[in-house]
Amino acid sequence: MSNTILGIIASSGVTAAPPVSISVDYLVVAGGGGGAAGSWSGGGGAGGYRTSIGASPLSLLTSTNYTVTCGGGGTQGVWSGTYKGTNGSNSVFDSITSTGGGAGGASVSAPNIAGNSGGSGGGSGNTGANENSPGTGNTPSTSPSQGNNGGGSIQVGSGYYAGGGGGGASAVGASSGTTTKAAGGAGSSNSITGSAVDYAGGGGGGFGGGQSGTVAGGAGGGGYGAALAGENGGTNLGGGGGGGGNTSGTGYAGGNGGSGVVILRYPDTRTISFGAGVTGTESSASGGYKRATITAGTGNVSWS
Repeated sequence: MSNTILGIIASSGVTAAPPVSISVDYLVVAGGGGGAAGSWSGGGGAGGYRTSIGASPLSLLTSTNYTVTCGGGGTQGVWSGTYKGTNGSNSVFDSITSTGGGAGGASVSAPNIAGNSGGSGGGSGNTGANENSPGTGNTPSTSPSQGNNGGGSIQVGSGYYAGGGGGGASAVGASSGTTTKAAGGAGSSNSITGSAVDYAGGGGGGFGGGQSGTVAGGAGGGGYGAALAGENGGTNLGGGGGGGGNTSGTGYAGGNGGSGVVILRYPDTRTISFGAGVTGTESSASGGYKRATITAGTGNVSWS
């Protein structure tokens, strides 16, 4: 005979508890854009950055599946190949989507010069012909804000050129000037884990023309730009890859964009489950919360 409790029949004889509403804070950072290959190439834009910290958390239900995706970083531009890299991939949690960062613009052939648009825009490349074409980001003037525009690149005197910096979550990528290389735009600090961490910095612009050294990526995982190969964006920070440069006629690759991350904070009385295809960890209880950090994959999560 079936066991009936409150009008609900359970074949196992045990009735599952009804779903309960819980408050979940989030940080959703997309993958950063790839930096372009030298000579005077743009840095990749940071992955789009969205968070409920300082705003309103999501009201979700236990015993219910919610979609999650951790976006990968964009690929680097390669000299004598695909000079321009690719945009980063989107990160998603339930109704929240952060857009992948825009790839940096290359220094060869007109279709490749402009930085790509994305969560933050890629910096502009330069052929030595006043190419000022940064990518646009999902800027603070749009809703919801996710990032900023990349920086421009102009012809700056005799033999000195530098690509624009990729945009970051909290600042526009720098534009090259008559005596300056272009740094990546700064990311944003977030304390959802219990400690302040910078995320989503833009990649620095590459350079050549006899210049040396490096130029900083934005705080938050932005890769530095260089006269040699650009640095990769920070893993699970959503940083843009640095632009590659050129020395003695040899061009160098840009940096790969950094992968994104999804971090969730919820009451410490609850436990999260990660579905197939999701790489994640749950922290111990601290300050009344647990935190789940998803570093790769796509699938579902749920709470009990």
